[in-house]
Amino acid sequence: MADYIWEPTPDYIERANVTRLMRRHGIEGFWELVRRSQDDIEWFWDAVVEDLGIDFFTPYTEVLDASRGAAWPTWFGGGTVNLTYNCVDRHAEGSLAHKAALVWEGEDGSTRTWSYRRLATEVNRVANGLTKLGVGAGDVVGVYLPMVPEAVAALYGIAKIGAIYLPIFSGFGAPAVATRLNDAKAKMLITAEGFLRRGSRVEQKAVADEAVDQSPTIEHVVVFSRWDDPDIALNDRDLLWSEAFGSQSGDCDAAALDPETPFMIAYTSGTTGKPKGSVHVHGGFLVKIASEVAYQLDAKPDDVLYWVTDMGWIMGPLEMVGGHAAGAAVFMYEGAPNYPAPDRLWSMCANHGITVLGISPTLVRALMPAGEDKVRSHDLSRLRILASTGEPWNPEPYRWFSEVVGGARLPIINLSGGTEVGACFLGQSPVIPTKVCSLGAPSLGMAVEVFDADGRPVRGEVGELVCTKPWPAQTRGFWGAPERYLETYWSRWPGVWQHGDWASSDSDGYWFLHGRSDDTLNIAGKRIGPAEFESAAVGHPAVIECAAVGIPDEVKGTAVWCFCILRAEVQPDDDLRRDIKKAVAAELGKAFTPAEIRFVEELPKTRSAKILRRAIRARVVGEDPGDLSSLENPGALEAIEKSLA
Repeated sequence: MADYIWEPTPDYIERANVTRLMRRHGIEGFWELVRRSQDDIEWFWDAVVEDLGIDFFTPYTEVLDASRGAAWPTWFGGGTVNLTYNCVDRHAEGSLAHKAALVWEGEDGSTRTWSYRRLATEVNRVANGLTKLGVGAGDVVGVYLPMVPEAVAALYGIAKIGAIYLPIFSGFGAPAVATRLNDAKAKMLITAEGFLRRGSRVEQKAVADEAVDQSPTIEHVVVFSRWDDPDIALNDRDLLWSEAFGSQSGDCDAAALDPETPFMIAYTSGTTGKPKGSVHVHGGFLVKIASEVAYQLDAKPDDVLYWVTDMGWIMGPLEMVGGHAAGAAVFMYEGAPNYPAPDRLWSMCANHGITVLGISPTLVRALMPAGEDKVRSHDLSRLRILASTGEPWNPEPYRWFSEVVGGARLPIINLSGGTEVGACFLGQSPVIPTKVCSLGAPSLGMAVEVFDADGRPVRGEVGELVCTKPWPAQTRGFWGAPERYLETYWSRWPGVWQHGDWASSDSDGYWFLHGRSDDTLNIAGKRIGPAEFESAAVGHPAVIECAAVGIPDEVKGTAVWCFCILRAEVQPDDDLRRDIKKAVAAELGKAFTPAEIRFVEELPKTRSAKILRRAIRARVVGEDPGDLSSLENPGALEAIEKSLA
């Protein structure tokens, strides 16, 4: 992995937002900027606000107050701000008023475009409608909508009046929706009659009704009609979107809010127990996300940003807040990225002039078997930034993404963070070379380290990814569960955030991830991450995807089972099992030869394309898998069961 796969051209460096920042402060090189942003975090975040023109109604008097400790910082004290004003209003009132803010395509091919002026009008109608329905500052509003422009209007309308936005994944069933509404004590739910997924109507309204029946704090439900269906079954508590918001005024002043005002509760699924609600605030989330999208994804007003995600996951709010803070257009797509044909994603990139594309490694692996021609038959010349997040890469799909999709001319901005981080710890920059599978450098302003088991910083070896200083977008705790937050992230080393990832950095300062530390496999006293096994298995020409899990073993303590998806033309047999075992052993050593190779047609994944290894392991050993509300394809567990027969 030592070789660089891409190097920035002079044009990339000259036009980059981060180059402007460095020149403004007399900083000669990117690595110097990384060091200074870590050493003097207050200087850096103040510089970000100035460079990106983030507008505080009342200027802050203090960048950071960490007097309560690193777990409970407050940022931009003394100031007032509003996230919606910075992402929408200031553009709608300025030179970008008539430029596209949102570009949408439905799975049926229908399209819509909203300018910043139109987005502001729709946001204001939502804000005024919410106020009329009794929603005020501090009230929680659940948003259970598909990927439609109205989902973005809801986000910004809620935030504009100081209410709290609760995004809910559009594919959740009623129990998962109800769990989140009840935990947050939501006052209102905004939903839709349904959406299209793989050519079929997904009925959301029925799911929402069942969830609300279990959620006593809900007073009103607003229903967006995806198909303008006049026969939607409405209850007494229900209002159509057009009734609640359509006739409201298109003018509304943004509330001047303390920067620590909660903006969003973003839930993540727990391995056990109920999901965790990460609290994010107006000032910190806005500044950090704006920084990330500007300096890492290099977004500008003339860009069209598309991240393959859902508004119910952290990358949905991230692409909207970051893209709109930059004045860019953000593309939204309703359906499956490989429906009705495997080139749907590439077709949309060409048709809508996507310039910044974010995609998961898992989705890349899923699209590869369709062949290179499915990509190359579309004009992707407007792409200038490729991006990824969600999990560690394997070398083969990384190179395919770079060479086939990017034509070997584009950087891959690989990012890693999390819902609780509110952003990224690590991320590539377009002004430095990229290495295969690397995350580049620490994200600017993030004082990250790799710790060994004794809490000592190490280089050149795998250890725990930690952060030793606060950052603006870190969660302000779990909603209603501060002790759970402290136990999860702050209990191992005083004043140090332990993220739960294995990481390493090489002699050039480039960082790599090696999987979740809570997925770590202890084999005969040796600790190794499942990603190492998965990468080695995918190196076999017959294997396109793999999930490795640890199973209790009387001799080794843990035995590794690899569940592999094969290329379509390959027939599974015992000889292939032996070959894959040999391939893994050749890569990792004989001591790490998998005990079992099982062949499956699919792996259990979330909509954000993360493999749920714990669900696989639980099925094998007969344990409770914990919260599976984020599982997109429950049928995959049947495939696991079938492989065990």
